Amino acid sequence: MPGIGYQTIDPMKRINISSGSAWETKVGYSRAVKVNNVIEVAGTTATHNGKVVGKDDPYLQTRFILEIISDVLKGLGSGMEQVVRTRMYVVDIKYWEEIGRAHAEFFSDVKPAATMVEVKSLIHPDLLVEIEVTAIII
Repeated sequence: MPGIGYQTIDPMKRINISSGSAWETKVGYSRAVKVNNVIEVAGTTATHNGKVVGKDDPYLQTRFILEIISDVLKGLGSGMEQVVRTRMYVVDIKYWEEIGRAHAEFFSDVKPAATMVEVKSLIHPDLLVEIEVTAIII
């Protein structure tokens, strides 16, 4: 995925992954962090080049987010099959079936522990869902 950068803090312990977003520097976070065999992917939204993808479409936003996460994991020698936990933050729980359908398309065989919670809002009013994952490389 264009813009993703890999920064090794200690080659045997930790790798920080950057998407190149200006927010990462402003807020002080990484797109993902790998420590030994554990990968934590930060909350990911359906944005591309600063624009929201899939406005008013929770299914499309969820698919786009999971594709971004999949790319990040692949770049670290992992994949969606090694995801053990997903956390989904949704602005309206009525979207649970559409979001769940997209989630199942990626995880129907893996079946990670999953949480979906309704939140008041996300960082942009057109965002309907934000997802973070934990993967363990086995």
